[in-house]
Amino acid sequence: MTTLSPENSLSARQSASFILVKRKPPIDKTEWDGFFDENGHLAKSRDFICVNILERGLHPFVRTEAWKFLTGYYSWQSSQDERLMVDSTRRKNYEALCQMYEKIQPLLENLHRNFIETRNNIEYQQGFHEMVMLFQLMVEHDHETFWLFQFFLQKTEHSCVISIGVGKNLGMLNNVINVLDPVFAEHLKGKGAGAVQSLFPWFCLYFQRAFKSFDDVWRLWEVLLTGKPCRNFQVLVAYSMLQMVRKQVLQESMTGDDILLACNNLIDLDVAELISAACTAYAELVQKDVPQPLKDFFL
Repeated sequence: MTTLSPENSLSARQSASFILVKRKPPIDKTEWDGFFDENGHLAKSRDFICVNILERGLHPFVRTEAWKFLTGYYSWQSSQDERLMVDSTRRKNYEALCQMYEKIQPLLENLHRNFIETRNNIEYQQGFHEMVMLFQLMVEHDHETFWLFQFFLQKTEHSCVISIGVGKNLGMLNNVINVLDPVFAEHLKGKGAGAVQSLFPWFCLYFQRAFKSFDDVWRLWEVLLTGKPCRNFQVLVAYSMLQMVRKQVLQESMTGDDILLACNNLIDLDVAELISAACTAYAELVQKDVPQPLKDFFL
């Protein structure tokens, strides 16, 4: 067992300060523009910007451009001219992909009778159609939607893609509960068995059904994209959501199915309070003796 390492203590302090500081206004267009020099290079560090996004969020007028940095659509070291070239290249590449698809679609339909139905089912069952809609609402052009969503999935594949990361997230969620809340952990191992493993939609959909507005979903997602205050912060978000039903679960000695129902009823959450609660959980975790796999997961 070991505590999370000292080099991460700054993130822990930042988490604690975020919990205590009164809500600040989001980064607006004037402030965002001030982050760049005359050539369009960022004059502020990536760490500075990401910490501010954690603590304050982004105004809708700057969200699209900021997300292009957060997802990797733009390089953090790029100039304004370089970003214009990137936009042009991505648009041309998207148009080429669309033309290619139009050419091969008839062949695919001939080779596979249920091609269209299967394609639509894959998007629907993964929940991708709901996620894509949020990107369509955020940006103006189809090529921006396509590339931003692709880069978003690459950044979050170990979180929200079933075959890659969801199982590991659920396992680590169990580990966090064991460390931070042993009493709750015992109930979940006994009468509440199976409840945590049934929470995979939280990770597949990246919690988007838990909030009252798209702005709240974007607010959480942009925090997760920053990597602040730690890696895999989504697991601590899930832990904080479970804590919202903890009292009811223990008082009513709920079974796994009842716990899942209570969790599914967590809607219209306050995103700032949830982020703050997850930061609190991280600050607590930093002070604990944790198994090495858990330490590696968050560092």
